[in-house]
Amino acid sequence: MINTSETLAVQTIENFLTPDETAQVTKIIDDHLATTGWVPARPSEGLTPPDAVQEILAGAIDRAMPVIRRAFPSADSVVPWLYHDLKPGDRIRSHVHGMGDPDERPVRLARVVFNLQDADSGGEFYLDTSACEELWTDRVAEADGVFEPGARFVHEITARSGPVSLDAIAATRWICHPPAGATLVYGAQLIHGVTPVTSGRARKLITDLCAGPGTRPEAPRPHSRPPHAPH
Repeated sequence: MINTSETLAVQTIENFLTPDETAQVTKIIDDHLATTGWVPARPSEGLTPPDAVQEILAGAIDRAMPVIRRAFPSADSVVPWLYHDLKPGDRIRSHVHGMGDPDERPVRLARVVFNLQDADSGGEFYLDTSACEELWTDRVAEADGVFEPGARFVHEITARSGPVSLDAIAATRWICHPPAGATLVYGAQLIHGVTPVTSGRARKLITDLCAGPGTRPEAPRPHSRPPHAPH
C-alpha cells in the first residue's frame, strides 16, 4: 500500500546520466529544436523529446529504480519525459500538483527532474515544506484502496487557483543544486517551483514517477501513460 510519506519524500540519484549520455541527449534535443523551430509559449510549456532521448532516459530510470525505491517503494514506471527551456525572465511559480484523483490508476507518486543545463544565474529548482493545515483536503484514504488507510491528500494549488495562496503561508524553502549528471525525485504532494532566470538558460527534463494498481512488477515499465501538465 502507498503511504503518504512516499508522496512527500525526496531522493537524489547522482550519476543518473553519464557525461556521454548527457551529451547525446543535448545533441538530439538541439537538432530537434533546430528542425522544428519550437519555442515555448510560456515558461511551463514542455516539448516531448524524440524517441532516442526517451530511450536513453528509460535506460537511466531502469538503472536508478533500486535507489528510487528506497524512498518510493511503490514506484513502478514513468511517463514520457518532457523538455523545458527557460530564458531570462522566466520562472515557474510555486505550486503543488496533489494526487489528482487518488482512485485513478496508475498513481502519480512523484516527479523526476533532470537539469540538462543550468542557467548562468537564477533558474534554480526549489521545494517548500510547510505545516500549514490549509494545504490539506478533508479526504482520507479508505481501507479498500491502494493508499494506506488514513492517508491524506493536499489540494491542487497553482499561482492562480486553490484554497490558499502559497506566497502567503509560512514555509521553509530548500534550494536544489544537484551536481552535473544527477537527478532529483520529489513527492507529488510537495510545493515546488523554479526561481527566475536572470542570465543564461535553464533546460530541464521532467517526468512522472508512477505506482501501479497495487502490485509492483520486477522492472519498471517506462512510458506507461500520457504525460501530465508540466512541472
